[in-house]
Amino acid sequence: MATVIKLAASEAQGILPGQRIRALIAEGAIHGDIPVAAEQVQPASLDLRLGKTAWRVRASFLPSAHTNISDRLNELALHRIELDAEGDVLETGCVYIVELEERLKLPRELAAAANPKSSTGRLDVFTRVIGDRIAAFDTIPAGYEGRLYMEVSPRTFPILVRRGSRLGQIRFRHGAAKLDEKALKALHAREQLVDAESANLDLGAVAVSVDLSGAYGNGLAGFRAKKHTGLIDVDKRGGYDVADFWEPLEARGAKGLVLDPDAFYILSSKEAVHVPPDHAAEMVPFDPLVGEFRVHYAGFFDPGFGHAAAGGQGARAVLEVRSREVPFILEHGQIVGRLVYERMTERPDTLYGEGLGSNYQAQGLKLSKHFKPYVR
Repeated sequence: MATVIKLAASEAQGILPGQRIRALIAEGAIHGDIPVAAEQVQPASLDLRLGKTAWRVRASFLPSAHTNISDRLNELALHRIELDAEGDVLETGCVYIVELEERLKLPRELAAAANPKSSTGRLDVFTRVIGDRIAAFDTIPAGYEGRLYMEVSPRTFPILVRRGSRLGQIRFRHGAAKLDEKALKALHAREQLVDAESANLDLGAVAVSVDLSGAYGNGLAGFRAKKHTGLIDVDKRGGYDVADFWEPLEARGAKGLVLDPDAFYILSSKEAVHVPPDHAAEMVPFDPLVGEFRVHYAGFFDPGFGHAAAGGQGARAVLEVRSREVPFILEHGQIVGRLVYERMTERPDTLYGEGLGSNYQAQGLKLSKHFKPYVR
């Protein structure tokens, strides 16, 4: 069926809200063998489902503008896995390519970008979306038509997945959406994007720093993942004891935290973040040259995150931090990321936290939804 949605160049530019995503689904621009479910649609994104087939591959690979993913799988696949309702285990240290249920037939004016879901990042599961003849990760060019695949690599915990599991999400963008420095500062003056008295909004992004004082974690600075744990079913909520998978880190008066090589941490931002209803945000690395660590695998912040009318009153950004090859001292208040704000084409009909079962509205230091509440 031909896609009849037309996005004229004169229309509002920005990120498409949930109601426009539903229109794309209705017109066949987003489709699959199993119809897209209503609960996949978020205020400014669509949850992506794992399909029926996965391949374990020898190594990750850079997609090519001249090659289909199936051709690379013929070269690199070690074995094929058929996902079913019972699920299959994806082991740590291995790389898998999984076909996604969703296929795209985008209008020529519409591009997209993908990212892990928040819960995926908090489990230290590295994911990125690839497509046929796209020479980039997590980037879908305007007018793309074809299949999507997801590279999945659990780093800390083995995971149990099945057909329909949702590890990633996708946003659709019409034209230029990012706010420049002037527009960002004007938005902050109206809406107070972060609660810090001296908000750093240089370079067109809001600087985000780490809190190690325990102020937002009931006296904890964060959590460090244990090694050699049991597996985690990604579709199971509140089913696991924190102590079986995490080591709580007591706050030490805002002193620095030594990141162990190749260890994974859940920390909290010092700032309370606010995303107004007519905007979306994304966490991006602050500067890869300032420290031997990576922060925040999952980067999408929906409209209404931390918004008072949606039950937020500001919310801390949870920071998923992985150290690299050497020990590194992370200081309290050190800038670790930047929030880039983008305008929506229109206000979503439902905001983050409004009857969507949103797991992280008004959060402080918080593990993923898979774990029982931590009691000290």
